[in-house]
Amino acid sequence: MKIQILVDNPNSWITPYLKNLVSSIKQKKNCYVKLINSHEDVESGDVLCLLSCEKKFNKLNLNKYNLVVHESDLPEGKGWSPLTWQVIEGKKNIPITLFEANSLIDSGNIYEKINIKTSGYELIDELRFLQVEATTKLILNFIEKYPNIKGEKQKGKESFYCKRTKNSSELNILESIKDQFNLLRVCDNERYPAFFIIDNVKYLIKIYKDD
Repeated sequence: MKIQILVDNPNSWITPYLKNLVSSIKQKKNCYVKLINSHEDVESGDVLCLLSCEKKFNKLNLNKYNLVVHESDLPEGKGWSPLTWQVIEGKKNIPITLFEANSLIDSGNIYEKINIKTSGYELIDELRFLQVEATTKLILNFIEKYPNIKGEKQKGKESFYCKRTKNSSELNILESIKDQFNLLRVCDNERYPAFFIIDNVKYLIKIYKDD
């Protein structure tokens, strides 16, 4: 069984977790597993996992299955950064969906859904760890069932999240920290730290838990 994992940005937050993912797959089944950072390097095979990809992958005919993990109850919450948006909305029980990539964004047949349960106090690194745990579980479940797998068409009303930028981390100086705590939780201290602006001067805020 040939499995490929494509992360088209080698600097993605998920990259440090990939070795453990590969190791978990190999322990589950005797598979050939390859990590890829370029769309052009994808080969023909059995399963392609598209994780944290920033560009649309079009060569879906190369592999029997092209898996995507999306942190929402599809077809609700299609689009960008669904986990982040739901944390900001105050949700603590967040669905994670494994589905088949197709020509449309986040619209393919669904294979499985599980939930991430949060306390409401995790910071971004802790949320990412929960996200990777769920991603790993979904992929391992799929591989264990392979090739006896059947997906189901998405049902229900779709909705979309827009793309977040560094400016999405801006705090409102007229609101309390408590009211903006969920936004603070999902800010990345290095890549897109929280900030506020007073009199055209920008100030950065970094958040850590005190051990």
